[in-house]
Amino acid sequence: MNELALALYASESGTHLVDAPRGVAWAGHLQRFDERSARARLAEKGFRFLGRSDPGFPPLLGAIHDPPAGLFFRGGAEPELLARPAVAVVGARACSGYGATVARGLGRDLAAAGLVVVSGLARGVDAEAHRGALEAGGITVAVLGCGIDRDYPAAHAELARRIAETGLVVSEYAPGVEPAPWRFPARNRIVAGLAAATIVVEARERSGALITADLALEEGREVFAVPGEITSSLSAGTNALLKLGASPLTAATDVLASFGIEPEPPAPRHELLEHLPATADELTRRTGLPAPEIARTLVDLELAGLVSAADGLYRASP
Repeated sequence: MNELALALYASESGTHLVDAPRGVAWAGHLQRFDERSARARLAEKGFRFLGRSDPGFPPLLGAIHDPPAGLFFRGGAEPELLARPAVAVVGARACSGYGATVARGLGRDLAAAGLVVVSGLARGVDAEAHRGALEAGGITVAVLGCGIDRDYPAAHAELARRIAETGLVVSEYAPGVEPAPWRFPARNRIVAGLAAATIVVEARERSGALITADLALEEGREVFAVPGEITSSLSAGTNALLKLGASPLTAATDVLASFGIEPEPPAPRHELLEHLPATADELTRRTGLPAPEIARTLVDLELAGLVSAADGLYRASP
């Protein structure tokens, strides 16, 4: 079976195909298909394709019960990147400030330890996990639920560009495929399939992130859930996962231990962190330091990922 032909046929027909179908339409498509020309057209647009039977296809993804025919991808890294130890970080699109901070901190810490951070480029938790990995100078992979030529949502085009500089943007869908609701649950199996462990930061009941967690559990992969407030709807999904036996996650070290990775000893805390949360004016009063020095230090701490700010209030990152 020609896997590129199958991937293009599935995209053109708007169907989800793992194996070659029967019928005249598929037979005609296969007869007309020219692999060399198809790969040349992809290359002209900066895209590549890795078939499921290729020796370089990521082994964890190939092991799931319905692996894609192949992956289209773009970015500066080689596809071998997809075989490296990876963690999926997923969660609510409309996450809380707490969820955003946790996701970003996890992305940063996991990437700094050498793990590949996989997520779906969506708003909220996904985007924060990608950003955290980039802040650490690490590698992150974005999995799309649309054609490889699209950045979805469009507001994340710059984030996708930054991811592609050192990592990869991947999709099972060929160029030109529009986003559709049913494609995102299908995308989630790739997010989970590429990773040895999946972390759910925040999730409402029946959230797409829970689909990713269920898929990971079905494949025998480790699932971590960040405990949340019992009164918050954003924690309903994660707390339910904990009831079902997911591992509670309170720090990146919980995940690193499952990979046998010893975390680096923490750097000495800056004395300013002991006074947080606080506004800049409050820090000036509490420490007696000049306002310009406080401002410069806060910027340095933000760039180092040690502090986050929202509505003028500075908090120490987890």
